[in-house]
Amino acid sequence: MKFLKNASLTVRMIIVAATMALLLGAYAKQQSASIMTIAAKNFINSLEPWQKTAVTFKMEDEERSNWFYTPVPRKGLALHDMKPYQRQLAMAMLGAGLSQRGFIKAVTIMSLDEILLVVEPTPRRDPDNYYVSIFGEPSETGDWGYRFEGHHVSQNFTLVNGKLQGAPSFFGSNPAEVKDGPRKGLRVLANEEDLALAVVNSLTPDERKVAIYDAKAPGDILTTNTREAALKGQPNGLSASAMTPAQRTKLQDLLEEYCSNMPEEVAALREAQIKKAGTNIWFAWAGGTERDQPNYYRVQTADFLVEFDKTQSNGNHVHSVWRDLAGDFGRDLLKEHYAASHPAAK
Repeated sequence: MKFLKNASLTVRMIIVAATMALLLGAYAKQQSASIMTIAAKNFINSLEPWQKTAVTFKMEDEERSNWFYTPVPRKGLALHDMKPYQRQLAMAMLGAGLSQRGFIKAVTIMSLDEILLVVEPTPRRDPDNYYVSIFGEPSETGDWGYRFEGHHVSQNFTLVNGKLQGAPSFFGSNPAEVKDGPRKGLRVLANEEDLALAVVNSLTPDERKVAIYDAKAPGDILTTNTREAALKGQPNGLSASAMTPAQRTKLQDLLEEYCSNMPEEVAALREAQIKKAGTNIWFAWAGGTERDQPNYYRVQTADFLVEFDKTQSNGNHVHSVWRDLAGDFGRDLLKEHYAASHPAAK
């Protein structure tokens, strides 16, 4: 009887735990959409009519996939055209789309324009030269999205019926390392570089011959700001299937850094893609394998692409990006939603 009572108690505990897990899972899935919706509505409600006109676009507008990461002319509403309280609400929108770790990276990257302004006194070097664009009407269950973009930050979010996609996601840093002054030693994207160096420097000479495809790194990420992150041909570099368990762990640590920039829901999506890929992950490298040398790497699977390039400004200027090969700008979510809502006639 005691065994049966204990077994019954165990079953009840398992059921309660499973129920709590489902409830917490549902909460986590809804949380990002809810927070983003609240943040977007608060921001929109703070704007004057001309500002609303500048910041809002239709969901199907081509501007939604017109992204870039350098200080070029943009549509949307710039921070420098906002009142102080509006800027705070705009930053809340950015924070809603990133993890705490990712948000710290973003605002630190933005602050680097103060350093560049000393070196390059031009209006383009402005920590307030970042733009917000909202596509569609913010809703926890509708289809909409937003973009926060400027020099070295381009974060693109799409929400479809409460589901979230956060790609393309770009972080850059100039300088990659602050060489002097009161902020000397600051490296915003240190982990993105150091964890990759740990991978390439763990390889044997024969493995390096496969992974390192060029002694010179390219001048930028290869996919730049393309609307679709396609690279011609099959993935090259070293397959994770050819790595040792220790090397695969280092590669996993690198990919986790990119996952950790995003809120729980997006991070979980990326982690699921990594798990799905298994050992069908390719790691490719170009350039030097020491921290002070220009370098480039990419990690590619059937579902996503990571690129990192540190070549400009004498190798002290970083560009890094996570691209979802089917889901950039929420294309996969929209396709799935449209198929469910408008099934083909039989």
